[in-house]
Amino acid sequence: MIGFVLSGGASLGAIQAGMLKALYEHEIAPELIVGTSAGAVNGAVIASRPPNVETAQGLIDIWLSLRTLEVFPPNPVTAVLGLLGKRDHLVPNTGLKKLLSDNLQFTRLEDAAIPIYVIATDVLNGVERRLSKGDAESAVLASAAIPGVYPAIDFDGDVLVDGGVSDNTPISDAANLNATKIYVLPTGYPCALSAPPSGAIGMLVHAITLLINQRLVQDIEQFSHEAELIVLPPPCPDEVSAVDFSQARVLIEQSYKLANDALDHPDPARYATPTALERLRPHPH
Repeated sequence: MIGFVLSGGASLGAIQAGMLKALYEHEIAPELIVGTSAGAVNGAVIASRPPNVETAQGLIDIWLSLRTLEVFPPNPVTAVLGLLGKRDHLVPNTGLKKLLSDNLQFTRLEDAAIPIYVIATDVLNGVERRLSKGDAESAVLASAAIPGVYPAIDFDGDVLVDGGVSDNTPISDAANLNATKIYVLPTGYPCALSAPPSGAIGMLVHAITLLINQRLVQDIEQFSHEAELIVLPPPCPDEVSAVDFSQARVLIEQSYKLANDALDHPDPARYATPTALERLRPHPH
């Protein structure tokens, strides 16, 4: 069984749109999808559509239309209430809600044409939650609820936040769901910034991206014995902040080319090679 694993990464989720186009051009289709945060958004969009180039192009068009102030809409009242401890977030998730409302083609996760599993984190105990049933929009909002940035989501009585807190690249879930061949679509991280991200949200998202990316290499090494892993390489060096949506076209073009090269010459894309892992480990430029 072929599984696609899509990691989180905020604006770097555009990278997966380029990867998906390359996969579909090579007629590689998922039999299950597991996604976290931005990967849950991408996974939910493609889960009800045919696994073809038109679907990938549609996802690319979505990413090209996004703007930072739409995804992270500034709201002074919300920000002040958050800082005063009256709310659990700094910005509303209205932009993300609209994106999902406009593009999801099913209302419940179990109705997806391709089985999709969305990863979130239980706020009270930090345990990973793998969601496969229930309201699709709420599930994806929970998976993408960056702690402190977006509001936590009440999902069937549990308070959930970003799945990246517990498992940003859920390879283990795909393996446990009996996927025997797993294509991993990581977003990487900004490894060549010329200056630290500006603003509280930018710094918070960047720090979380750095922290959660470190687990990916460990999971690749651990689960390489349970399934065949093909890790598509993210762009490196990456000079794009995880909150900068203006560079989607560049990220998509780079990731599309890299994925095509990896799929045309499979060995360099596999987990065991230094090329694949060194792009994912923390490193300077």
